[in-house]
Amino acid sequence: MQPSWYDVHDVTSIGLDVTSNSRHINTHAQGELRHTRIFTGLTHHISVEPVPLPHPLRNYTSNGVLLICDMVAVARLLNLTLVVPELDKTSFWADPSGFEDIFDVRHFIDSLRDEVRIFRRLPKRYSTKSGYQMFQMPPVSWSDDNYYLNQVCAASVFFIVLAFLVRLLLYLTSIHTPVICISDWDGMDTRLANNGLPLSLQRLRCRVNFQGLKFTPQLEVLGSKLVRMLQQRGPFVALHLRYEMDMLAFSGCTRGCSDEEAEELKKMRYTYPWWREKEIVSEERRAQGLCPLTPEEVALVLKALGFDKNTQIYIAAGEIYGSEHRLSVLREAFPRIVKKEMLLESTELQQFQNHSSQMAALDFMVSVASNTFIPTYDGNIAKVVEGHRRYLGFKKTIMLDRKRLVELLDLHDNKTLTWDQFAVAIKAAHERRSGAPTHRRVVPDKPKEEDYFYANPQECLCEGTNCHDLFGDRNSSLTH
Repeated sequence: MQPSWYDVHDVTSIGLDVTSNSRHINTHAQGELRHTRIFTGLTHHISVEPVPLPHPLRNYTSNGVLLICDMVAVARLLNLTLVVPELDKTSFWADPSGFEDIFDVRHFIDSLRDEVRIFRRLPKRYSTKSGYQMFQMPPVSWSDDNYYLNQVCAASVFFIVLAFLVRLLLYLTSIHTPVICISDWDGMDTRLANNGLPLSLQRLRCRVNFQGLKFTPQLEVLGSKLVRMLQQRGPFVALHLRYEMDMLAFSGCTRGCSDEEAEELKKMRYTYPWWREKEIVSEERRAQGLCPLTPEEVALVLKALGFDKNTQIYIAAGEIYGSEHRLSVLREAFPRIVKKEMLLESTELQQFQNHSSQMAALDFMVSVASNTFIPTYDGNIAKVVEGHRRYLGFKKTIMLDRKRLVELLDLHDNKTLTWDQFAVAIKAAHERRSGAPTHRRVVPDKPKEEDYFYANPQECLCEGTNCHDLFGDRNSSLTH
């Protein structure tokens, strides 16, 4: 899991560094097998009335936290004890924030107590210094429950048996060594499938996501204040403007950049050896819809969608590449653009400075509470906000079709399309991309091409006959 709002898995990721280093303790060998508990269910009744901002808001700021949700589900499936994850502090932004700096750890542990036993940290008696062995097995991406039950569990059992034999040998030679399986799963990224999982497991993922995780009191207080300030000024759009240096460098997208800037971005990409793709043709990437929109393109698209100069727009992002001058066209079209730095006192933000994950948490709260959310790049965080807004009553979320937009923008730019034709085409392209109830798209054997579970957790959005009203009969997993 990588930084702020972003995800290196999406082509980049700088924001909330949550490459969680997850540890599970299998205490079966010590006779501490937990009693199986029946999942009590998670329901959410959809209201046609506007849904107020929940207090406190419980969620996450990056795909990293979604991995935490998945790890809880896996721990429950395998009857393991979970250790609160460590956050990656070595990636691009080098954010020193720990899990406890962003989330309420006590609430996380207590709210899931009936499902999974969670330790704040690995007990010293289980450390390698005390003679315990570490079982390491990075799970295969997009795996279903059968994989964990049949392969991961079998591998850990083999490890325990092997460790027991070693212990027996040492015991016979009067050297006593304890037996326990401690699973260290580093980088639990997309390790759980989007579809084909038991309904109880899917709903547990939602329970962790919407109920188990909430921000620290300091973040929630300031985030709630920020939301109130915006709401007092009227309805607002949260624009996730993903035009930041890291995004452009790692995606290879240089549209609107000077030759010097393009070279700077390329050098940055070469600076990081872990980024495999070095040579990238920007225009090819853009034509495929794989680039974030530029601020200038965003201005045109927003106007074509019907937003006018009176629209209040909150920019949920870090520092825009090119600074304020790159926002000039967008600001001219929409003078009521604001950022958290403009609304809050510097003293209020001081404690969160140089902590990109915590700053991103504030943007997350605003994005979830906004009247309309529009991301310019559909990375994991955008999908996460989309799913949360569905959970809150299908709040309007415009997921831009970037590939189609590039075609239309170029046709308008070369005068093939008049403004009116352009605007009509833009609206038509997004008529069914506003967060309304819909089934997740399932692509057998191609999970990367499927709709992300957390973008549309349909199993958690309805109950019983209400599911048929919202989604129809095409997915029996909603009611069975």
